[in-house]
Amino acid sequence: MTMTDPIADMLTRIRNAQRASHESVDIPSSKMKINIAKVLKSEGYIKNFRVMPDGKQGILRIFLRYDDEGGAVIEGLKRISKPSRRVYAGYDEIPKVLNGYGVSIVSTSKGIMTDKKARKMRVGGEILCAVW
Repeated sequence: MTMTDPIADMLTRIRNAQRASHESVDIPSSKMKINIAKVLKSEGYIKNFRVMPDGKQGILRIFLRYDDEGGAVIEGLKRISKPSRRVYAGYDEIPKVLNGYGVSIVSTSKGIMTDKKARKMRVGGEILCAVW
C-alpha cells in the first residue's frame, strides 16, 4: 500500500489511538511530521514526542495527552490541504479554527507554525490541518 498523504495518515493514527485511549502512537517519521508534532506539543495538545531510529526513516512516537477525566485533549483533527486539493492562504486570510479555540497548522516559508504565529509574522502558506 503506498502512502499518498502521510499527514492525513498521521492525523488518523493520532485520532484512532486516542479513541482507544493509548498512551502513545507510532508513526513513520518525516521532517514535516516532526514539525507538526512540535507545534502540537507547544500548543499543549500532546505530552511529548520522540524520534526513534529504525534503520529506515525513523519512527515518530507521539505521547498523547488526556485530561483529568481521561478524555482526549485533542477533540478533533482535520486535514485541510490535501494532495488532491492544496489550500493556501495569505497571512490575512488564514481561517480561525472555532473562533480561535483551536489552531490551524500552517506550512510557511519560515517553517511550520500555528495560524496565530503566521499572522503575527505576516507569512501565509499551505494550511495543513486544524486541531481543536
